[in-house]
Amino acid sequence: MAHLRPRRTRAIALPAGLALTASLGFLPAGAATAAPADDTPAAVSTNGPKLSYVVNVDGGRSAVARVKRAVAKAGGTVVIAYDRIGVVVVHSQNPDFARQIRTVKGVASAGATRTNPLVPQRDNAIEAEQPLTAAQAKAAAARATDEQDPLEPLQWDLPAIKADKAHQRSLGSSKVTVAVLDSGVDDTHPDIAPNFDRRASANCVSGVPVTENDAWRPAADESDHGMHVAGTIAAAKNGFGVTGVAPGVKVSSLKVANPDGFFYTEAVLCGFMWAADHGADVTNNSYYVDPWLYNCKNDEDQKALVETLARATRYAERKGVVNVASAGNSRTDLTSDAVTDTTSPNDTTPVSRVVSPRECPDIPAMLPGVVTVSATGAKGLKSSYSNYGLGIVDIAAPGGDSTALQPPEAPATSGLILSTTFRGGHTWNYKAGTSMASPHVAGVVALIKSKHPRLSAAGVKALLYAQADDRPCTNPYDINGDGTVDAVCEGGKSKNGFYGAGMADALDAVRW
Repeated sequence: MAHLRPRRTRAIALPAGLALTASLGFLPAGAATAAPADDTPAAVSTNGPKLSYVVNVDGGRSAVARVKRAVAKAGGTVVIAYDRIGVVVVHSQNPDFARQIRTVKGVASAGATRTNPLVPQRDNAIEAEQPLTAAQAKAAAARATDEQDPLEPLQWDLPAIKADKAHQRSLGSSKVTVAVLDSGVDDTHPDIAPNFDRRASANCVSGVPVTENDAWRPAADESDHGMHVAGTIAAAKNGFGVTGVAPGVKVSSLKVANPDGFFYTEAVLCGFMWAADHGADVTNNSYYVDPWLYNCKNDEDQKALVETLARATRYAERKGVVNVASAGNSRTDLTSDAVTDTTSPNDTTPVSRVVSPRECPDIPAMLPGVVTVSATGAKGLKSSYSNYGLGIVDIAAPGGDSTALQPPEAPATSGLILSTTFRGGHTWNYKAGTSMASPHVAGVVALIKSKHPRLSAAGVKALLYAQADDRPCTNPYDINGDGTVDAVCEGGKSKNGFYGAGMADALDAVRW
């Protein structure tokens, strides 16, 4: 994942139970009384910073309506309400809004989705983009067969999951749509345009879907991360550029990253809900939700963010959507009892905290039901940066790695992943990260759904894991050969912490 900071190369850590909002003085805005129903104060403070909140409500539509009235009395403004899952997005300048609204009858949890937005740090690990040169493109085109797009010889990742063989049988169905929740997709790119689903696309950055004026596209100075992801999933097989894993399916753009590269809860919530209600079969999520790398449920704000997105992903899955997410780029065992996070909150001043990811999940990757993907390099080993963990990682796919560590076989020349960009026109570049691994799996899921259109989300996931190629643990794992073990893989041949159920298999996806 590049970034933007998508799917991370940041460190990890969160002291369980640390109420950062209070201890650092970032308490969100809001007000409502400690009375059971709408008994809120007659006057509330409105002199704080304008912050965004999510309020999770139990009790059905009548309870949501009651809570909306309480929100107004507490100095909040309802931005949008997703009554069907009981989530209300609110803006408020009452510094005590969250504490007060939590006392209202029917409110299960409530919390600020941010602290104080600032420009985020860029993610400059090996997934930082590298341009494709004209000479490389020309050399690749000279090697391409009649069945290949011109740049396909450079895509070592396709044969790694047998996508090249799968394409001889099926390119996937145009009735299947993969929603890319990311920084936006430029649907005018010739590799993207044939497969783009405008009707299923929207800009969700504010938490409210906007479809006018092609709002789902990235601005010229924004990240091309979403473009790269979309090309990996479904770049058309049209005699031009690169080829996607499922080049016959549709992709839609749900822009959920703001111009500074933050993925806030209200935007991601909107993305999942829009995808579920507009015919998506798969969502790809190559990011973590800001501002917390891990979200500790003993902090009231962070607890609310986890609950909101758990409700949204459950709703999407009930509607038949398979949600796929990248595992992260921190080289971290997500089953660890103690991890140090020095990056959260990333939109103000981070503090150092020690957390257990089991208690403080990384979202959306660690939400129940989400397919969590680790990354492999051109040699088929866990990528040097990829997170891992037995029972956390569900499946593996190519995300690329340093060419020095995992060089590809010729004619490919880079150990990174080649895909589409809008930098310098309709071109292509290289990136690496679990952000790049997740769309490979999303593409394979789309192929399964093409083959089995009536299969439930649970059924599709069962096939995905059953079809994966077993990949035993790599132990000892000394990726740079310096004599030091860099990570320990737990588990057996068919299920382990590095590769989950194994390597995704596109060929089995179209023949089973």
